[in-house]
This record gives sequence, C-alpha cells and structure tokens, in this order.
Amino acid sequence: MINIKTVQCNMLDENCYIVNDETKECMIVDCGAMGIFEETFIKDYIKEKGLKPVLYVLTHGHFDHIMGSKFVKDVYGLQPVISDRDAEMYKNFKQDARSFGLEVDYDLPVIGRCVNDGDEVKFGSHTFKVIHTPGHSQGSVVYYCAEEDVAFTGDTLFRGSIGRTDLPGGSMFQIIQSLRMLTQLPDATKVYPGHGLETTIGYELASNPYLDR
Repeated sequence: MINIKTVQCNMLDENCYIVNDETKECMIVDCGAMGIFEETFIKDYIKEKGLKPVLYVLTHGHFDHIMGSKFVKDVYGLQPVISDRDAEMYKNFKQDARSFGLEVDYDLPVIGRCVNDGDEVKFGSHTFKVIHTPGHSQGSVVYYCAEEDVAFTGDTLFRGSIGRTDLPGGSMFQIIQSLRMLTQLPDATKVYPGHGLETTIGYELASNPYLDR
C-alpha cells in the first residue's frame, strides 16, 4: 500500500507529491518548491517518516512543476524523469518563468531519463505506467499504478476541470483525446492533479463537463 503526501508549492499552489510504500522508498512527483520554507517542509517530512527518495518524476515541463528540481538534486541526488517532448521546455524554464513575471537566478539539473507512452517507472515494490496525455503541453504524461488504482495527472485533469490549452504546445483537440483515454481507467481510480483537490475518474465522469466515455 502506498502513502501520499501533498505539499502545495509556489505562488500557483502547485501540488508536489511524496509517495512511499512499505519499503520506505519514495517517489517525488512535480517538485515546484520555491524557497526555504517549502524546501524545509519537504525535507522534514521525509526525515520524520524515515523515507528514502529514489525516484523523481515530472508530469510536464511548466516552470511551476519543475522549479524545485535543483533542490531535489542537491539534497537527494535525483535527476528528473520527464517526457522527451517536454525536455526542451524543461531546459528553457527560465524563459517560461519569465513569461509569468518571475525571474529565476539558478539552473536546473540535467534530465536523468526521458520517457514515452507505455514506459514504466518503479520505486520500492510499486510500478507506475507512463500514459502520454498531450494537450496541456506536448509532453504531458500521467503516472498510473494499476495495483493501487492511483493516477498522478499533472495539469491534464483537475477536479471539475482540465488544464489550460492556450499556452505554447497546448491543444484543446489533443487534451480531449487524452481525457477520453483516461476515462478508460477504472471509475475507482484516485486522481491526484497538479493543482487543487484529489478526485476519482468516476466522480469526474459524473460531474466534469469535459469528460465522457
């Protein structure tokens, strides 16, 4: 069984997740930590629970989801896993941040691994499948664990809504196609989005105007 801790980061209330299982190994998802307060909270939680971070994954390359990557590399020695289609965006994150009025004076670590649809990432005794879900960005992916019925959806699917498609690389047509693919997951699948509250596939099918089967 996995445990999931949500840490809201930066001025966009981005959800960073710390995911562990019985082995005490853990995966960090989308670290958008900005500043000492958020970094200290993450470090203290991991230390308090006796966890060992062994995997760091990104759902996409927008700055608010990746700006804590230097912190993760410096403290835990982990380089990010990201879709190859968002690799260039990751490398140009200062420009992305600047478009939102934020100046960043540090560089991010090099990418550790690029993934594509159908690939797998593992930590502890758990395996997550990579599902390519373009639309919010060309390289948006979902990390899905069938054993636990859990999906980390980034900015593709929110509770009651979906991610923006008006940013560079976005496409309403593509995100609708991606959402239709996600609706094939079991209704009980727990959805942990990049912003906002968790939900389930079944709840979104019943209430989210962008979803149908």
